[in-house]
Order: sequence, then C-alpha cells, then structure tokens
Amino acid sequence: MPSDFEDLDDNPSNPSVGRRPTIGDVINRRYSRRSAVKGMFGTLAIAGIGPGLAACATVEPGEFREKEFRELDRGVDTTHHVAPGHHAEVLIRWGDPLFDGVGAFDPMRQSAEDQERRFGYNNDYVGFVPLPAEARGEQRGLLCVNHEYSIADLMLPGVAGRETTAAECEIEKAAHGGSIVEVVRRRGTWSYIPGSRYNRRITARTGIALTGPAAGSSRLATSADPTGRTVTGTLNNCAGGITPWGAYLLAEENFNGYFFGTVTGPEAANHKRYGVPGGWYVWGKYDARFDIGREPNEPNRFGWIVEVDPMDPDSPPKKRTALGRFKHEGAESVHNRDGRVVVYSGDDQAFDYVYKFVTAGRFDPRNPDSGRDLLDEGTLYVARFDADGAMEWLPLIHGQGPLTAANGFAGQADVLIETRRAADLLGATPMDRPEDVEPDPNSGRVYVMLTNNIARTAGDLNAANPRANSAFGHIIEIVETDGDFASTRSTWSILVRCGDPAVAEVGALWGPGTSANGWFGSPDTVAIDGEGRLWVATDGSEVLNRCANGIWSVETKGVVRGCSKLFFRNPTGAEVCGPRFTPDGETLFVAVQHPGDDGEGYPPHGRPSTFADPSTRWPDFDPRMPPRPAVLAVTRTGGGRIGD
Repeated sequence: MPSDFEDLDDNPSNPSVGRRPTIGDVINRRYSRRSAVKGMFGTLAIAGIGPGLAACATVEPGEFREKEFRELDRGVDTTHHVAPGHHAEVLIRWGDPLFDGVGAFDPMRQSAEDQERRFGYNNDYVGFVPLPAEARGEQRGLLCVNHEYSIADLMLPGVAGRETTAAECEIEKAAHGGSIVEVVRRRGTWSYIPGSRYNRRITARTGIALTGPAAGSSRLATSADPTGRTVTGTLNNCAGGITPWGAYLLAEENFNGYFFGTVTGPEAANHKRYGVPGGWYVWGKYDARFDIGREPNEPNRFGWIVEVDPMDPDSPPKKRTALGRFKHEGAESVHNRDGRVVVYSGDDQAFDYVYKFVTAGRFDPRNPDSGRDLLDEGTLYVARFDADGAMEWLPLIHGQGPLTAANGFAGQADVLIETRRAADLLGATPMDRPEDVEPDPNSGRVYVMLTNNIARTAGDLNAANPRANSAFGHIIEIVETDGDFASTRSTWSILVRCGDPAVAEVGALWGPGTSANGWFGSPDTVAIDGEGRLWVATDGSEVLNRCANGIWSVETKGVVRGCSKLFFRNPTGAEVCGPRFTPDGETLFVAVQHPGDDGEGYPPHGRPSTFADPSTRWPDFDPRMPPRPAVLAVTRTGGGRIGD
C-alpha cells in the first residue's frame, strides 16, 4: 500500500500492548543468551535459523545448489527486472477490457459503469485455478486477482490537489474488489481472453451475502439491510487464497480507512479497536453508509473473508463470518490429513495477531460440492508464542474462558464481530504486523511474514532479536505437530531477521551465501515452490532497502537455510504482490501495484507523482497513459521450472 496508508498500520490500536509480552519480548528471552556476537555471520549461531548454519558461514554463493538462478543487482529505476534466463511479460493491466463490447481504455473518459467492465486498480493477491486444455500444448486457467484500493491522484485526471467528486468516488468503488479472468498459454506465451464466459468483476458496489454465526446479528443491521444478511461491496482486498475445492477467497484488510464521521453509543469502543473512522476517503460525504454517525453498524459488515466461486459467474459472493473480523492480510488454506480444511490469516497492524480457522466438516476431493459452505462452521484460533519455542492456538469460542456475557459477548456473533477484543482477553501474542501466513502442505510448516514494527520501543532492544523501531521485519516458521495443521500445540522458530547484514546495529539474520543483493526488508506476501523455497514479495521503503521492492527466493532447508537471492524487482514506487506459481512450477504470476507512487522519494523525479506527472509511466511508457498496475507472467527462457 502507499506509504501514507502504510504508516497508519504502524500505529497500534491494541490497548493490551504494554500489559503482556509482545512477540519481540518473547524472542528476546528465548535467544538473548545465545547471541553475544553481532553481524552477518555471528548471528547465524542463534537457534531458530536452523542447526548447523553457523558452521557453514563460509559457504559461498553457488556452492550449494546444482541448479540455481543468477540473482539481480540491487537498484531502482522506472521499469521492472527479472533474473537472467527468465522473461517477464505484462499479462493484464488496469483498464484492460474484460467483456465483449468494451473498447480500448481511455483514462481521460472514465466512469464507474465502464470501470466495472475492466480490470481493476492496484492488483494485489493473485490466485490461479487450472482449467482443462482445449488444444495440445495449451495451458489454461482462471486468474483471481484482488484490487486493494484506489489512488485518486494517480488514476483520475485533474484530481491532484482537490477533493474527489461524487462521480469520482463511484469510479474508485468500481476499481476495488476483484477480477476473475481466463488466461491461456500458447507457444510459450500467456494472454488473457476478453469476453470469456468466466470473466467477472466483484467491486465495492456488488451485492454480497453474509453467512455463518454472525449473519443476522442486530450489530450487522443497517437502514439499508435491517436483516443483517446482505452487504453492498467488498473493499481493501489485500491478499487472499484458493481453497482445496477451487473457491476464491478475498481478504478484507484496512476497511477502517473508508469511514468517516463520529459515533457514540454501543459501537464506539469496538470501532476504536479497529481504527474506525480512518477518514482516508470522502465516500461518506456522498454515501451515508460510510458515515458512521448515520450508520454506526456499517463498519461491522467489513473486515471479513469473502468466498467466490470462480467457475460460476452468476454465483453470489459470500462473507464467511466464522473466520472472524479483523484486518485480514490473506486467507491461505490447506487440506489437512483428516479431511478438515485449515485457513491461516494475519491481522496486519502493529501489535496484532496471527489466526487460523479449522473447519468442522471435511472436504472430499472426489466430491467438490463437499466444500460448499464448509467455511460456515468451525473453530477460529489465535496464536500465543511462548519463550521456550512452543506455541498454543487458543480457541475463540463463546462461553470459554473470558469470552462470556460478563465481558460483553452475548454469543458467538459478538466474539466474531469483536475478534480483536476476544483475542486480547485470551492473551494472544501481539506481533510485528503479521502479513501473509502461508502453509506448506508438503512439510507441515507454516511461514509468517512479519513486515515491520516501528512502534516497538527501545525497551525491547537486545543484541539477539527483532529490534526497537524495527523497520525491516522478520519471518517466523511454525512447525505444526506431526504435520497436523489442526494441531492446537506447535513449535516456532525464526527463519530470518531482515535488514542489511553489513550493518551490525541492524541485527539481521541470514543464511550462508546471502550476498549484498540478497537481503531485504518488510516481507509481505509469499509463495512456496515444490522444493519448499519461499518466494517473498516485499512492501518496504526503497530508501531503507536501497532497492526497489521485489521478490527474493529464500531457502528453508539444509546448510543453506535462510539464504536469500534477489529474483525480481519493481519499477520505482511500486509494491510487488502475488506471487503465485502454476501447478507445474513453470510460470510465476506477480502483481505490481501503485507504480510511480513515490514522487519526491525518487531522486530523478524529485516531486509528487500525479496522473499528469508521474515518476514512471510503467508499463506502457506512453505519454497518453498514467502508470497502470498490472499482472506479469514470469517464465524461463526456453521453458522449465522457475528459479532453476
């Protein structure tokens, strides 16, 4: 997200901070006795990066893998770059037509109705659902892409320096949500299919059903929907997931920013815990539902996981309330060995929590319909990380522990509507902005991207662990007991602590072979390949990283555990999202959002970026076009698996 919105995530709204240990406190206690030596290789002896790494500190790049890519050099410029031996082609861009009868994109003639028939803005999550090939040598599938938010100054002509109008607010709403797009690979090249029967837009103007335990609650009722069972739109869809039955999950993250006004009464404390109202947009000036003074329950209808059937363009999207309400970064799932499905999600704000949901029912791959409505019943858990490397998943169930009427929870609906407060009372561990949480079905391990936490105070600092004013973040590895993703007791360790290992004060922790190009900060989303490597996308400052945001490949096994290499980097001002592999591992889809959103921070430009005067015109480099968020398809030159 853009830097001004990103800064707001660094401001905690958790009132329990300071009353119990944060994840940094726990890490400090666990490792401080084993970290007397600072620096790149001295810190490798710390437990949590993997046994034996300190002894392997002299391993040089290229000595540990027979097949590996040659990494990129660090840098920032106006276009994208990918590792030698690979090719990155633009597949689809903001404004590209999805339906028959829609003409070429004209950014000077935008309307909400037109935008709803085109690929949306600021593409974030990318999912891939395979389709049967129609011809020999062909590969087909559905791309499911989130559109997180809009930036009026970059996407709308003439807006810079003034407030958006009612019509422009409707364009912004239409640019949110998600796109489902059929794509095909023929003769080695990917393209999308305009007019495909599968193509679909879900926006902030789409009707969506509320399902599960909170549906029908009086706290979800509004003047437009007195039943509390239907909501207009989804917004701030950050990461997401594809379920084992092929459903597309859109996670609603920073919903608080869309509301303004003042509220008193029974929802005031609840809204404060979620940072409502954020006041990022002026939608509430023209649409009463975004003014909490007029519709105090409307914010309770956002912050959920939305499920969509990508195979049926006429199916209604559903907000699955059983998975809890918070600032969901994503919703990655895994089919557990007992048939249940487990969905992981981080709550992306400083000092908030890591969650997982375990379905009550079981999914049978031989019967895809067994996944229908599976996410409406189950148990939501929040994580507590203990100092000895153990962890416990704490159930958020009404009537258990403090989650009672005496504490303001009349039923399970209240527990889910106020998930954050329920997790506070259970004693969950406040984290350093949990972003993507990705399970690896092959290893029984789960990787948590903790992007940063500059709100951490100097009192948390020691030589071993995440730092006060932690600008770079770290990655935690969870080992679910015996490979059982539904386990309630697990173990955890640190895979890497991000930042420049050449600066001892940073306290970075990397595996052997990590070069000066291989370190990064602010891990955000991640994909896991068939060998268990992480492909980490970043969302951090170019100034801090001394490099554009990009994708780094991180080893998780053996003597090179924690080694990182730069694979892809963005044009200036952009955040890279996705990433997502095709099942054969031969294509990596990446989403580049908000290109050019730096302006003054990019020295060759040195002034604010606007629609008329951006710091880059990627990917078209056409003076008639503003910068356009886009999805790229990365393949190996001549074919083969990515990264070899």
